[in-house]
Amino acid sequence: MIRKSVLARCVLRLAIVFALVAILLPTGFAMAEDATVTILATYQDDDLVVLDLASGSEISSLDPQVATDIVSITPIENLFHGLTDYDPITSKVVPEMATNWDIDPSGTVWTFHLRDDVMWYRYDPGSQTAEELRPVTAADFVYGIKRGCDPRLGSLYGAVVASVIAGCDVVNQTPDADVTEELVFGNTIAVSAPDETTLVIELQSPAGYFLSMTPMWVLHAVHPETVEEFGVEWAVPGNIATNGPYFVHEITRAVRRVFVRNYNHNKDLDYGGNIDQITINMIEDIGTAFAFYQDNLLDTTVIPAAEIQSVRDNPAFDNELVQIYDQVVYYFGFQHIKPPFDNVHARRAFSAIIDRTAFVEKVRQGRGVPMIHWTPPGIFGAVPINEVGVGFNPEYAREQLAEAGYPNCAGLPEINIITYSGAENWGEFLAAAAEEHLGCSSQIFTIEEIVFGVFPEYGTPTPEDRPNMWTLGWGPEYPDAHNWVFDAGLACESGNDILRPCSELDDLIDQAVRETAPAIREQLYHDIEEGFFGPDGEHPIAPLYMRTSFILVKPWYTGAFETDGLFGGEHWDHRNLDMAAKLAARER
Repeated sequence: MIRKSVLARCVLRLAIVFALVAILLPTGFAMAEDATVTILATYQDDDLVVLDLASGSEISSLDPQVATDIVSITPIENLFHGLTDYDPITSKVVPEMATNWDIDPSGTVWTFHLRDDVMWYRYDPGSQTAEELRPVTAADFVYGIKRGCDPRLGSLYGAVVASVIAGCDVVNQTPDADVTEELVFGNTIAVSAPDETTLVIELQSPAGYFLSMTPMWVLHAVHPETVEEFGVEWAVPGNIATNGPYFVHEITRAVRRVFVRNYNHNKDLDYGGNIDQITINMIEDIGTAFAFYQDNLLDTTVIPAAEIQSVRDNPAFDNELVQIYDQVVYYFGFQHIKPPFDNVHARRAFSAIIDRTAFVEKVRQGRGVPMIHWTPPGIFGAVPINEVGVGFNPEYAREQLAEAGYPNCAGLPEINIITYSGAENWGEFLAAAAEEHLGCSSQIFTIEEIVFGVFPEYGTPTPEDRPNMWTLGWGPEYPDAHNWVFDAGLACESGNDILRPCSELDDLIDQAVRETAPAIREQLYHDIEEGFFGPDGEHPIAPLYMRTSFILVKPWYTGAFETDGLFGGEHWDHRNLDMAAKLAARER
């Protein structure tokens, strides 16, 4: 039976500290505004409420302007506050550091009014104490946002911000060797702080989607003094300055990560959860994590693919099984500058031979929603499922392949398909469909598995070095169709790893960016989806499915698991855990 956490319970009693200090001070004494306060941990005999999790991946960075993966973004969500936040239940944008905001008549100047009572802290894991540094100010947001535009950080999301904030594009597209501190933090980027609680952001053009971007981690404030003091080591435990509901206590690679509650955090910014400590154990093998869950050593877990059906059929798991629709859409990418997919008719043909329903059932064991267009449900501007797109249509596919100059697959060049590690059967499914519905020989297909991190390198080599097709997925950073048709790289002027040439559809994409009326934007995105995936569409990619997953959650652990973390990271302070029930189960 485990009764004690490795950490003492940290109860931060600032109100009492200040009251005692005030009693001892001479009348008329004023405390200096730049004074720091050390918050002492109070040792308690009662049990911590500890959430036990497992992860197979390491945190890449706790730097909000650098992090790109959900393993890093989730703790950042709990260590830092943004201008706004995504509500854990509704996913709507709600105030956080910004209490309200104004937009000028042009739609390009956004003024955010910030609260002045949120503090920066530095937590010392050794002493389990936190030093109160100073209040968070608008200047900290200016620093963080401008820093996010700096190409030297190598941030994936710097380009996302650069597509909307005035001047950020200039900085972000400057060669690293030519970037200076003055260029980044001077007046090039149109973000300013007229006073400590006012933040002004100027956009390149009216952007109806900008509010939905404001909770993004890359736009978070950071503590300039800490960044400048510690440099590349500023975001490690013991150095990092944070302002959110949790502190980082430990990161031991290949072992565990531990986060503890900031009890002096502003109560009106908390979501009402009761978890004191999050312990994330590094367990690479999903089967091992599943076994730990069954032994009550973990409070939630993903399920090994081989066990999903047995778990679904087992009544013992009825109250613990949760299905999550995470809005990640997977697809086959087409190489637009290399035969045969430099020809739109070939792209249409290969997209139309994919029976997505069968793919989800046979390859994904039912874990997905077939998709024949790009933007998934729940995203602003998404068209209803199956309203737009060709989908599975072998007759149409044969007609299109003949139109491409390859009737009955005659003369079709060899096709190299790159897949994720473990997803070779995706390529095999496509090759079998081509053989069945187009008459192609299986010999023309070569399928190669590659570790995910290698994929981005396929965006730059010469055409002969690039695969004909590959598998990738896109998950939303913010809930707007712009994030899909532009940031995901379909627009010709965005990342565009498929090297799609510009067309009239890009004019529609640009129009949707500048339009502020929601109804008009929705119609524009409908037309864009039709232009991409309709019978006469460009078919730049072949969408496959929106991912769904099954997790198990112990009855004593509660939260909005189906919705929390769809955009950005999960909110630990929204979760509740009945520690008595958990300990009782471990005793049994």
